[in-house]
Parts: sequence; C-alpha cells; structure tokens
Amino acid sequence: MIQWPKTNDVLGTTNRGNPSESGLCTLCRADCAGKCETWLSSLVGRKLLYPRDFGYVTAGSANTTAIGVNYNAIRIQGYCYGAKGIPKGLSNTPDDCIFPNVSIETTFGNKVKTKARIPVMTGALGSTFVAARYWESFAVGAALVGFPIVVGENVVGVDKKAEFKNGKVVKAPELDRRIETFLRYFDGYGAIIVQMNVEDTRNGVAEYVIDKYGDKVIIELKWGQGAKDIGGEIQVTDLEYALFLKKRGYVVDPDPTLPEVQEAFKHKAIRSFARHSRLGYTNLSDVAEVQDAFNKEVKRLRKLGYKRITLKTGSYGMEALAMSIKFASEAGLDLLTIDGSGGGTGMSPWNMMETWGVPSILLHSKAYEYASILKTNGKNVVDMAFAGGFAREDHIFKAIALGAPFVKLVCMGRAPMIPGFLGSNIEGVLKPERRAEVNGNWDKLPASVTAIGEKPEEIFASYYDVEKKVGKKEMKNIPFGAIAMWTLMDKLSAGLQQLLAGARKFSLSEISRDDIVAANRETARETGLPFITDALDESAKRILKS
Repeated sequence: MIQWPKTNDVLGTTNRGNPSESGLCTLCRADCAGKCETWLSSLVGRKLLYPRDFGYVTAGSANTTAIGVNYNAIRIQGYCYGAKGIPKGLSNTPDDCIFPNVSIETTFGNKVKTKARIPVMTGALGSTFVAARYWESFAVGAALVGFPIVVGENVVGVDKKAEFKNGKVVKAPELDRRIETFLRYFDGYGAIIVQMNVEDTRNGVAEYVIDKYGDKVIIELKWGQGAKDIGGEIQVTDLEYALFLKKRGYVVDPDPTLPEVQEAFKHKAIRSFARHSRLGYTNLSDVAEVQDAFNKEVKRLRKLGYKRITLKTGSYGMEALAMSIKFASEAGLDLLTIDGSGGGTGMSPWNMMETWGVPSILLHSKAYEYASILKTNGKNVVDMAFAGGFAREDHIFKAIALGAPFVKLVCMGRAPMIPGFLGSNIEGVLKPERRAEVNGNWDKLPASVTAIGEKPEEIFASYYDVEKKVGKKEMKNIPFGAIAMWTLMDKLSAGLQQLLAGARKFSLSEISRDDIVAANRETARETGLPFITDALDESAKRILKS
C-alpha cells in the first residue's frame, strides 16, 4: 500500500490522521483543530498555493517520482509558447495572457445549459447527520461561489416531520430547508440537485419537488457510488428512532423490533443501529431489461416536468460503466457523475470501502475510452463529472484533462465539507449564543486559528470578498462556514488558473488529454496517456534533425 506523507513542511500543513491519496485524512472529523491543506486553505485561501516564510526559505519538490497507478502518477504538461482559448476582448500579448485572466467557468447539460463559475460540484450530501448539521454552510457557500450542490438520498425518508398521504410525501421540511437555503443566494450560477434512490422514488420525492419548485431543481437518478456496492447507510443511537426508520420501510440492522435486540440495547450491549437503503434493479436479469427500466423512469420524470435530469453511478465495473454512459447519452441526460472507489462521505462499511470496486483513475480512464467509442460512431455523449478522492486544484485539472472533452466538472465529496466544519467551529466560539445552532464543537479558538487572527475579518482571507458580494448589511446572515467555503474555492480557482496558464490554455474548455502525461510506465499503460518522455518526443527529434 502506498503511504502518503502526514506533513508538508513547505506549506506548514499536517494531517491529524492517516492521509489518503487525496491529501485528506481517511477519517475527517468535524471537530478537527487542523491543519491539513484543505483545512488551512479554508482560512488563508490562495496564500497556501505558495511555500511559507518567504524571504527565509528555499523550497524544492519532494514528488519527483510516482509509484503505482493513481492520480498522483499523472503530471501536468507545460509549454513555452502559444496561447489558446483567450477570452473575448483580450489579445495574445503577455499583458493579457496572465493567469488571473484564465476563464474557469464551465457549463453542462443537453438542451438546457447549467453554468458554474468553478468546475466543481459537491458529492451527494444526504441523510447523514453531518450533512444536516452543516447544510447552511455548504449550501450558502455553494450558492455564493456558484457551483452545483447535491442533496443526497433518503433526506425525506429519515425526516420525522415529513408527512405522507397514500404512501407519497406531502410535506418535507428538511428537504425544503435544503433547497430553499441554496435558492436564497442563487444568482444563476450553480444548481441544486436532488438525488433519488429506491425509497425516494417510492416516497414520491420527484413529484413533490417538481410540484413545489418546478425547473429550479435538477433531479438525479442514483445507481451507486464509489464507497460501497449496497445502499446508503446512516447510524442511529436511539431505539425509538430506529423503530421509526424500520416502520418507514428501511432495512435497520440489527432489527430493532426483536425483543432480544431491545434487551441488548437496554443493557448497552448494542448501542447503535445501521439504517440501510435497498438495492435497485434486483428484479432485472439482463442489460436490455435495465435499459428499458431506465428509459421508462427517465420518461416518467420528463412527463412530470423535469427539464434537467442527471445520473450518478459508482465503480461497479466495465459493463455497468458502459451502460451508464450509453443509456445516459441516448436518453439525453444532462450530466453523468462517475464515482470511483476510494471516495465516500457517509457511514459506508469500512472494509467494503477499502476493497470493493474500481479505483478512480482506472474507472475514469475507461470512461474516456468508452465515451470516445460512442463519439467515433457518431453518437452524442453525455456531459460527465468525475468523482472519487479529489481535493486540490491539480486534481481538478488532471481529472478534467483525463476525460476531456467529455468531463465538465469534478465532483468533490469530503473536501468542501471541511470549510463548513471549520467555519462553524469558529462561529460557535466568536458567537457563543449561536454555538448550538451552528453545531460548533470548540469552546475556544485553537492556536492553529489564533496564529492567523482572532476576528472573522482577520481569520478569513476572503471575508471582504464575500462582503462585497452580499453587502455589509447581509453579511451578518452569512454563516462563517460559507465564508470558509468561498476561501477554499478561491484557492482552488487561483491554483487551477495557474495550471491552465502554464499549459497555455486560457479557457477551461481548451483543456485536453495532451495536457497530462504519465509519470510511470504502468500508469501510461492503464490510462492510455503517453509516458512523460514519450510525449512530444517525435516533435523534439524533428527539431533536432531539421
């Protein structure tokens, strides 16, 4: 197993736990006092693009080689001449071809185009309590920055206050809160996407959303995710709530209706219950039946009035991957999110997360190959988003380039949750009367924060950027977690602009697979990318022989 370093002396960052390929700890805690790269970026923003202690240090890369097949074994190409995709109104002069002028806006969609200011979207933030507790920070931050956020599965089903009539939801306070929080600051960039699984479909979530919000919401079908090959899970520690979920029709493990389980819970031998969702398509036996069922559901959603429909699929394997790309393309869907193994935000069974499915880079490489087959045969190809362990600006560049021209967004699950946690913890200290409301976990600011500042205007590098957007009067209503989200996204945006400028691409739409190379032969073989010294080697030799 590849061991990623816990500390980065150049940036002054460290991981509390074991770091994963993304740079995030394998277990990311809401009460963490720092300070991984994503955590610190949520405070100081683009400053973390550069080595610390300027004027006293020199810095050199530690990553000169790459081991194994992974996104860190991809390197980004730079070029010494030319400029492509120069935004309208600018010239190809050195005065205009500067990285702040790089356009990183993107669009996705079939007939209706959805705009985003940064090519990022969140993973599905569903029925986990973390998603519910910090939703205001996540949603307000996404709306202010202008990127899509996904309401995950089961939000209606686990809501005690949701009301049903004839088996269909007629009142959904938590889902309403999720949607309306985003729409409060929505300015035409980004989107709110509501995901559906088996239970959501049975509960009539699609009907409820379209009747109340119309085309303001995108609906998403779910085939799975990269963390697990069964339905979504949450964990509950209350017997009455476990019984409530069982009555709602969920699989609850262990079964809270059994007398022996209740007795074990009473004596604290059992302290929690896992709520599981159901598997879809279990009554189907071949590809043709799956496509027929999928098309029927898409037609049903269109008949309800949905103009934008997306699909999320997991890392099942090559057949399912091909099915998702072909079916989504032929049905005219607006986006297909392909989630490779290694990602995951919820209570996925741990060893399942560790051992099942196709790792992200392998799945994404095949997705490009399969999409290219459709395109070569004259077929339209659905816009795509890649997901599965992304956190930094170089991840965004590499994933979009690996899937170019089909990939329009990078889906990040855990990374954009960190600023929500961090900002809420800071707000809970500086506004103690709101600590419970914002789910702050700290009694005082840790040294990792006070080293930066003690007031929000000092702590968050993007505080005044947000204030400029919303105005001084409205600033009091903006959660600190949303300010932290803006700050993180500002760092990612600036870093992505720099990488694109170095590749001489001044619009995101110009990015291509020619902009990345493989750092080892194994990665070259599995991804179809050229090995680093093979790329442009023939051109180099022509120069020498001319």
